[in-house]
Order: sequence, then structure tokens, then C-alpha cells
Amino acid sequence: MKNDLGFFEIRMESIGGLGANVAGKILTEAAILGMGMNGAGFASYGSEKKGTPVKAFVRICEAGQKVRVNSPIEEPHVLAIFHEALAKTVPVTAGAIPGKTTVILNTRKTPAQARDFLKLQGGKLGTVDAMEIAMATGSRVNMVMMGAVAKASGFFEWKALEEAIQEAFGRKYQALMKGNMEALKRGHDEVKFEEFPSDGKFPATPFRREVPKLGYENAPIGGTIYSVGNMRFKDLSTSRTGMIPLFVVDKCTSCGECDITCPDYCFVWEKGKDRKTGKDGMILLGINYQFCKGCLRCTHICKFDALVPVKEAEQDLDKITVKHKFLK
Repeated sequence: MKNDLGFFEIRMESIGGLGANVAGKILTEAAILGMGMNGAGFASYGSEKKGTPVKAFVRICEAGQKVRVNSPIEEPHVLAIFHEALAKTVPVTAGAIPGKTTVILNTRKTPAQARDFLKLQGGKLGTVDAMEIAMATGSRVNMVMMGAVAKASGFFEWKALEEAIQEAFGRKYQALMKGNMEALKRGHDEVKFEEFPSDGKFPATPFRREVPKLGYENAPIGGTIYSVGNMRFKDLSTSRTGMIPLFVVDKCTSCGECDITCPDYCFVWEKGKDRKTGKDGMILLGINYQFCKGCLRCTHICKFDALVPVKEAEQDLDKITVKHKFLK
């Protein structure tokens, strides 16, 4: 399938740290160097900070066609979403067209559940638990998602993909190649697709260019920050890469070392009586996972094993998250 300009186009919606930029480069090189096609691959990102939104674009065409287009991909044939939490803040499905776009989401949800979560108008939707596969194989999410993208695209040659990955990582990270190849294969084999009709359940989400809220015409004089103290709107869940700290209340002494170690003040405290001594003081209630980026520093500093690393996918965050009073 090609668009009016003769391109097969892939867009990857991700966050810094999950390797979408590298995935785009590998897919592009596999098609051009390994399969004799033509194309272009590039990415769009800001500070490259871990957890910030990243977009990667891949355009593929026949060998005899010249690539004269270098604009972001608006209506992709394959749309790969590397982290489901992105859907909270970024219009990741913008430009997805039923009958043309195949959407792939990294999630534990079924395709039907993923459709409701993304509010997708319709079309082909695939889901794969890329985070779990990456952790099990010692690889990264991008390898799993590349396997799923290759399956959805339908024309990538497996040997070309393997050679492109070997070229990218083989010399410097040879020890990781076995895990990378396993993750790639599992992503290809384990992605599950389902077709949904455009039944009016959700409206279409047309693509639109993101326009900065502030510019030279409306920026405050002197760069004044007039929206101060907006921590309550911060959401660092997209920064996590599979692991979170779990609070074991029975082992906690409320010593406070976790609180001074945490870079994002995730811990919730209140005045009360110590659970063991009965003395008045500040008592640790738990963790507000809205602000937790999964750095796990607290699990290393805790001497009493009251904070332990666990897989995020195995926890019900709605039940174990403790909200700060000022957020209620």
C-alpha cells in the first residue's frame, strides 16, 4: 500500500529512552541498504530528556523514486505507540485513518480494550506487551516494537532487519545481540491484531500541527512565569520503563531516607502516631505514582526492605497510589 506520493509511511510515537529514534534508523537502513529500496528516516524531539515525547518517521519507496519530502508524517500506514501513557497528554492517534492505518500499542490490554483506551475511530489495531518482553529478553522496547511494525508492514525482509540491527549494535554491544534478536522475533510473533469498524463509537482524530501556546506576540514581558506551583499537573508515569518501587508498610520505620533520596517528592506523609512506638511524628503513608519516574533510588537507600522494586504491569496502581492532600 502506498499513498498518493508513492510512499509507505511509518510514524512512531514514543518517549525519550525507549529507542524510537534508533528504531526508525534501523527500519530505514534495512529497507534501503538491505532491500535495495529508497526512503528517508528522521525524528522529532526536544531536549532528548528521558520521558519527554519523541516522534520518529520512516518513508519507504521504490528504488527508482526520489525522496523530495521531508515533512512529518501525518497519515501513516503504520502507527506504533511505544508507551500507552502518552495517550493522556499527546494526540498519538491523530491522522490514523480506518482502512489505511494499522495502529500498534505497547500494552497488556487486549485490542478491544486498547481501542476504548485510545478512543480509536476504527481500523486495524494491534497490541503487544513490549515492556514485559523487553525485560524478559534483556533487550529494549524498540526491538519488540520493530518486530511488530515489520509484521504490520508486510514487506520487510527478516534478514535485512537482522543485518541492520547487527550493524547498529553488533560491534559495541555484541553481548546484547541474542536478547535483541529474541525481542525482535517475539514482537513479530506475539502482536495481536483485530479489525474494528467505524461504528461511530469514537470520532476521527484529524492530524494537526502542534502550535506553541506562547510566541513573540503573546509571551509575557520579561519571560515572567505566571503559572507557578503547577506540580499538581505534572505526570511522570511516561518516564517509567517497567519497574516501580512498592511500599511495604509493615517494614517501614518512617526514617525519611527515601524522601530525601527521591528526586521528585513522590512520598506522602501525614502527622500521626508511629506504628511501632506509638510516638507522635510524621508517618509515611505511601507513594504517589503520578510523580514517580521509576528511578528506584528509594529501593536502594531503604535499609529495612520497606521499598522493593516490582514490575509495574503486575500492580494495580489505582489501589496502591496515595494522593497528596493538596491534590484531592
